[in-house]
Amino acid sequence: MLDKNGIAKRIAREVKDGMYVNLGIGIPTLVANYIPAGIHVTLQSENGILGMGPFPVEGEEDADFINAGKQTVTLLPGSSIFDSATSFGMIRAQKVDLTILGAMEVSEQGDIASWKIPGKMVKGMGGAMDLVASAKNIIVAMQHVNKAGESKLLKQCTLPLTGVKCIKRIVTEMAVLDVTPQGFKLLELAPGVSVEQVKNATAGRLIAEGNIPEMKID
Repeated sequence: MLDKNGIAKRIAREVKDGMYVNLGIGIPTLVANYIPAGIHVTLQSENGILGMGPFPVEGEEDADFINAGKQTVTLLPGSSIFDSATSFGMIRAQKVDLTILGAMEVSEQGDIASWKIPGKMVKGMGGAMDLVASAKNIIVAMQHVNKAGESKLLKQCTLPLTGVKCIKRIVTEMAVLDVTPQGFKLLELAPGVSVEQVKNATAGRLIAEGNIPEMKID
């Protein structure tokens, strides 16, 4: 199975030349480190960065340059910094081609729950609700199961929703799946993972047809 960097590497292959891409908190922030050579994209961070680069090397961090997850980042030539109101103006005006988000749960209809577990402290809902309502395309980077081994790909989300019927593709440590009207369609398997393992880890409807290829992450 893939680790978090492996998930990020696979998602980086979804990024196309010329895209404006928003990276959410968690695994998605790692995608900045794996943009394929020759692909020019503009990475946006909702706290007010356009033109974000990969994480800095140790010893070259600048505490003034941080992403939405409060991690230090680099800025590429031509980048700009602005207030969050301007940032969300870009998002709400649908200037973002692709949003990559983490999630606690995704339903087989494409609903996403990503911001709150009832009874636990939460800093706030962040910008995910704006992003899932406005982005042209949304990919989720997440673990297939929770710490208790329970599926996070469900028939119906049990946690408060961030967005409804908005997720198109999911990449986990086990597989790449698309959300279709018939349920989760299995597209690719992580190295060493079987179709049966994915079936056992998926509580929602799973469609696994034909010979499922192995993920390409390098």
